[in-house]
Amino acid sequence: MRTVIVGGSKFGVATAEQLIDKGHEVVLIDKNRQKLEDLSQRLDCGMIHGDGSSPKILREAFASEEDVLIALTNASDGNILTALTARSVGFGRVIPQIIEAELLEVCVELDLKDTITPHVTVARSLCRALEEETELARDTNLTSDLRLLRVTVMAKQEGCALSDLDLPDDCRPVALLKDDHEKFADADVTLSEGEEILFAVRSEKVRELKALFAAT
Repeated sequence: MRTVIVGGSKFGVATAEQLIDKGHEVVLIDKNRQKLEDLSQRLDCGMIHGDGSSPKILREAFASEEDVLIALTNASDGNILTALTARSVGFGRVIPQIIEAELLEVCVELDLKDTITPHVTVARSLCRALEEETELARDTNLTSDLRLLRVTVMAKQEGCALSDLDLPDDCRPVALLKDDHEKFADADVTLSEGEEILFAVRSEKVRELKALFAAT
C-alpha cells in the first residue's frame, strides 16, 4: 500500500516523516519544485512536482486500489477536488484536510467520509482540557502501543450483541456512536447497522479488527 500526500506543508511533511519512520511507502506531491528539492535532503520518499488535483499527476502517483491519498494543502476546496479526482483515479481511500468548517457539509454530500479537521479537533481538545482541568498532553491521545479505532457496524452484525463478536485479543470496546449520540459499549448491547464502535486496540491487532468489520 502506498500513501500519497498532496501538499508539502508542515503538516504534510510531519505526516510523511511519521509514515516513513513506520516503514510505509510515501509519495509527496507539491507545486513548488524548490520545496521538493529541499525536502529530498530529509525525506526518503518519492516526490512528484505538479498539481495534486490533476488526473495526470495522480495517475503517475497511483499504484493500486489499496493506495491512500491525503490532501493536506491549506486550501479546503482544493483538497476536496483532489480527493474527488483521486477517487475517480482509483485510490482506495481519500482523506482531505478541511479547514473551513462550513465545507464539511459539502464533504458529506460528496460522500467524502474521511476528513481531517485540525482546527476543530484542536479547539475541542482545548475546551475539554479547560472544562475538565486536565493537561492538554494528557487528553485522549494514545501515543504508544494502543490505538483508538472507530469501525462501522455492517449488515452482517445487525442484531448481534457485542459479546457475540469474535473480537481479537487486546481489543476493548469503549463506546457506541450514532447521529451524535454516544453511550458506553456494554457487552449485552444490541448492535444496529451503520452505528460506530470505538475500540481501544493494540497496534498489531488493528488490521485484524478492521477485517472483522469489512464490507465483505
